Amino acid sequence: MSSEWISIIALFGTFGVLLVVGMPITFAIGLASLVTIGLAIGVDQAVFVIAQKMAGGLDTFSLLAIPFFILAGNIMNRGGLALRLVNFAKIIVGWIPGALAHCNVLANMLFGALSGSAVAAGAAVGGMMAPLQEKEGYDPAYSASVNICSCPTGLLIPPSNAFIVYSLISGGTSIAALFVAGYIPGILMGLGVMVVAYVMAKKEGYKVIGFPGLKEALLTTWAALPSLGLIIIIMGGIILGVCTATEAASLAVVYTLVLTLVIYREMKVSDLPRVLLESAVTTAIVLILIGVSSAMAWAMTNADIPYTVSDTLLGLSENKFVLLLFINILLLVVGTFMDMTPALLVFTPIFLPVTQQLGVDPVHFGVMIVFNLCIGICTPPVGSALFVGCSVAGVSIDRVLGRIFPFFAVMILTLMMVTFIPDLSLALPKLALGYVPVN
Repeated sequence: MSSEWISIIALFGTFGVLLVVGMPITFAIGLASLVTIGLAIGVDQAVFVIAQKMAGGLDTFSLLAIPFFILAGNIMNRGGLALRLVNFAKIIVGWIPGALAHCNVLANMLFGALSGSAVAAGAAVGGMMAPLQEKEGYDPAYSASVNICSCPTGLLIPPSNAFIVYSLISGGTSIAALFVAGYIPGILMGLGVMVVAYVMAKKEGYKVIGFPGLKEALLTTWAALPSLGLIIIIMGGIILGVCTATEAASLAVVYTLVLTLVIYREMKVSDLPRVLLESAVTTAIVLILIGVSSAMAWAMTNADIPYTVSDTLLGLSENKFVLLLFINILLLVVGTFMDMTPALLVFTPIFLPVTQQLGVDPVHFGVMIVFNLCIGICTPPVGSALFVGCSVAGVSIDRVLGRIFPFFAVMILTLMMVTFIPDLSLALPKLALGYVPVN
């Protein structure tokens, strides 16, 4: 057996065993890296290498965007934005059968795009919509399924911390290009969920809301405009080259503070210490994951694991479409037991070299892997969106699983479209940024 395969077995064998025994994923990654590097250069040296790589992995300016976006998202979650976006969504999709379900989807797309968090969207919007839908006679399992499968759209529609993490791990793929590339796939994911929700609503006879009247529609839209303005500030600044993603994230914090403290007045200054603490804890969790994953990436590179996996996969087939399908299947399986950030950190260095040899652009692959893992957070046994959606709807997971599979089918179909039609990801970056795909 070659040294590369020994390293693969040591790394992923140790990692898998530690996950099975219940060790937190951060420590599992770190210890698996220690074992693998220790086999190559000795445990004493491995400790120094891991410490060095963790520090080096966090010494990146673009990572400053993550704590700012997390803080902005937490401020929005407490600042009354969800209610205004739900009311705005009613105007847009209230005429469709199953209107409240479609409001849930659209509000998740808007709130997720503003906060960059699937869990925050699922909790804030889903928690607001669940009682309304129950009052109108909606099956709670149906309502929960719609909320669960639409809340990850905000991980594709920018700003998205997942794209920032991918940019770091992939060696500096343009964050601006990734942000712009996520729009069409994210919208397609939301529309796919709405199609399934519509079919089910017609079958169950769920009602429309109807148009509230011109005056009320204008007032509701006016109330939502300050929230929607955040999208213009962030993406307009990035696309026009006025600011970087990190600078846009800091502007987002200032804007959301003014919005929630001064304009909406839904949050008090006394709430800030708790919001800051929650943001600091979340940031610490994400950054330590990035640090230990930088050490794991070095362990894999030092042992030539990405190239070994690449050669093995390319040896299975020379057909680009077969290999991309195989990679998608593997990532769908991975997503069922690993959360998005660690999965990105672990599997991007493995599969990116394979896709580059197939002529797949790094931006296209970034959208593909994030989309794939968006599905993963909706699935058992560790899907964070699944647990949050069931919790806010007050329904058991087994009941939801009986209604959610049609949504999964459409999400996977949309994933295949994004995978095999590159322009769904690349057309907007080429048009808005003059991005030149690498292929």
